[in-house]
Amino acid sequence: MSENNRYVIGIDFGSDSVRSLLVDADTGKEVDSAVHYYTRWAGGFYCDPSANQFRQHPLDYIEGLENTILEVIGKVPQNVVDKIVGIGVDTTGSTPIAVNQSGTPLSLLPEFKENPNAMFVLWKDHTAIAEADEINRLCDTWAIDYSKYSGGIYSSEWFWSKILHISRNDNKVREAAYSWIEHCDWIPFLLTGGNDIAEMKRSRCAAGHKALWHESFDGLPSNEFFKTLDPILDGVRNRMFNETYTSDVSAGTLSEEWAGRLGLSKDVVVSVGAFDAHMGAVGANAEPFFLTKIMGTSTCDILVAPLEKEENLVEGICGQVNGSVLPNMLGLEAGQSAFGDIYAWFERILSWPIYELIGQSCLIDTKTKDMLIAEALGKIIPELSEAASKEPIGASGELALDWMNGRRTPDANQNLKGVIAGINLGTTSPKMFRALVEASCFGAKKIVDRFENENISIKGIIAMGGVAKKSPFIMQMMADVLNRPIKVAASEQACALGASIFGATAAGLYKSAPEAMQVMGSTFDTSYHPNDKNVSLYAHIYSKYEELATTMEKHIMKNNYH
Repeated sequence: MSENNRYVIGIDFGSDSVRSLLVDADTGKEVDSAVHYYTRWAGGFYCDPSANQFRQHPLDYIEGLENTILEVIGKVPQNVVDKIVGIGVDTTGSTPIAVNQSGTPLSLLPEFKENPNAMFVLWKDHTAIAEADEINRLCDTWAIDYSKYSGGIYSSEWFWSKILHISRNDNKVREAAYSWIEHCDWIPFLLTGGNDIAEMKRSRCAAGHKALWHESFDGLPSNEFFKTLDPILDGVRNRMFNETYTSDVSAGTLSEEWAGRLGLSKDVVVSVGAFDAHMGAVGANAEPFFLTKIMGTSTCDILVAPLEKEENLVEGICGQVNGSVLPNMLGLEAGQSAFGDIYAWFERILSWPIYELIGQSCLIDTKTKDMLIAEALGKIIPELSEAASKEPIGASGELALDWMNGRRTPDANQNLKGVIAGINLGTTSPKMFRALVEASCFGAKKIVDRFENENISIKGIIAMGGVAKKSPFIMQMMADVLNRPIKVAASEQACALGASIFGATAAGLYKSAPEAMQVMGSTFDTSYHPNDKNVSLYAHIYSKYEELATTMEKHIMKNNYH
């Protein structure tokens, strides 16, 4: 570590944990990191998966923020700590929460501390499907189609659907809510000591992709639109925002309180926040017209394009926003509502007898039981992957649809359900696992096809995230299905690295985020190239996947399984 270099911290709030990454801003070297798993979330508090309710308490975020920064700076000499000049923040989204006029989340107030409706509504919470449908119907008939920059379909995963759902179902929260904010807006506000919601710098990324904000609308949709949607929303718009900010902009400097709690200078600049996938694309050195796939529990697919000519509206994606990824560039977002979550679900199915039968055994002591269970669970996915890789493409006719958590792109529909077809008495766990992996890759191809059908060329694929780093089986299949090479970012923390790039830019170390990317962005350590023989075989199975998808979408919607 050079005595003269400056340092920044990137903070990445994921679905299960938060991590802080200390980066040398002059070289891009990742110095050290720390991770904290949310305590209440890990205990399953405030969630009801069967009802699609997933809520997170702000105390989980505060504890993780403080613990990870203290841990990471505790690993380096004080002269390095003294040269930390910037902090960048990314979070999941859309993950909104109700706040009072001072910008305090309601669940931090005594009267709401155990109320899930006063907590952050995590991105994958699908309790607002009916409200999303209502928003879509109103957009279809309104003079201005406010959904046109959101792919033409508003999702239950997004800001206004969740606000309307909670406002209808919890009078106390609705009456106490002065405004609503995104997780990525709140963390910079908290760190900089904000106490007036009117002064909060709202993320362009969050507002544009999830809150129907656009320059051509003069900000958010009109109050008349919201009042028509439901009279209980009358006036909410006036307590929201008109201006939005890209993440190269400073949200302020650390407050005296947070500088003291973290052991950092009050001069440390905190940049405006954004969503994790968008900052991940920056950390992964995304180039124009390269599709960056952030592959974790779900996927987010991010593409940036120059603003050179009239904007082409892309149907069925999650949105297109000037500046959502890089300032003065068009950012486009798509994704799959479940990816790694599908494999995790199948793992849970298979692990039930392990927990139950070994756990009840009288033949071995408790310590041995725990060790045996842990060993078995740790081997399920690796062994399944190895066995599934030896099955032929398409296995023995097993075919699945990747809609276990609904469909995000193309054409969002959270009513849809997962499907496994073609099973018989010869179907085995590896064959079924292979069908699930193939389905998740086919879902990714549907996104690529949609971009290209909408005249958005894709020059290359960049991958990052847990699945991209850990599973050559899935990544080779993805390259074969997409019939494109895939480059995997070397950084294990590309989202946090992207956040640090914006922290460095907002602190004035670089003139622009692209300039900072050239120095600090990740390299690539692995590439997967399509196998010509497999490409044609997968193309055949993909056509069957499309047929099954068309049939089952009609069946599910007709029979109202949601």
